[in-house]
Amino acid sequence: MASTGEALTLERDVRRAIELLDSLQKTGDVPPQKLQALQKVLQSDFCNAIREVYEHVYETVDLTGSPEIRANATAKATVAAFAASEGHAHPRVVELPKTEEGLGFNVMGGKEQNSPIYISRVIPSGVADRHGGLKRGDQLLSVNGVSVEGENHEKAVELLKAATGTVKLVVRYTPKVLEEMEARFEKMRNNRRGRRPMEC
Repeated sequence: MASTGEALTLERDVRRAIELLDSLQKTGDVPPQKLQALQKVLQSDFCNAIREVYEHVYETVDLTGSPEIRANATAKATVAAFAASEGHAHPRVVELPKTEEGLGFNVMGGKEQNSPIYISRVIPSGVADRHGGLKRGDQLLSVNGVSVEGENHEKAVELLKAATGTVKLVVRYTPKVLEEMEARFEKMRNNRRGRRPMEC
C-alpha cells in the first residue's frame, strides 16, 4: 500500500461546504433554490459513494510524485469505476476484519467462466454477516486496492486468503447479473447430466 502522507479530509470538507452554503443562504445574495440544490447534491448518497471510492483509491494507489499528480490519477480511477458501473448500483467500500474464521463469504465467477467475480453467499453469523455492508449479488471490484475485474477466480481467492488485518473491498450490487450467471451454470450442469448414458 502506498504511503499517503497527509490524510484526506473530504468528509470534513464536504461538511464545511454545506455550512458555508447555509451561511450564504442567510445573506440572500444568491437565489435559495440554487443553494438548496447544491446542498442536496453534497448530502446525497451518490456524493458519499464517490467520496468513499475516491478515498479508497487515494489510499491504495501506488504513485510517486506531487499531490496534484496523485489527486489527478485518483480522480481518473474514481471516474472509471463509476463509468464501469453505469446502469448498475454505484461502487462502495466495505471494510471487514480478517479473523481466524476468515471473512465469512463465498465468491463465484471469473475470467475463465466469462463472468465477473461475485459474492455468491454471505455465511450466516460469519464475519461479513455480523459486520453488514456485504450482500449476496455484490460484484467484487478490488481487494485492498488490487483490481479483480477481468481476472481469474483463483486470483481473487488468493488475494482474499492472503489479506490480513482490515480488508478493504470495493463492490457494487448487481444481483440480476448474478442470477443470470447462476442460471447459465445450472443450464450447463443440466446439459452435462442429459448427455450421461441412461440406466435401464
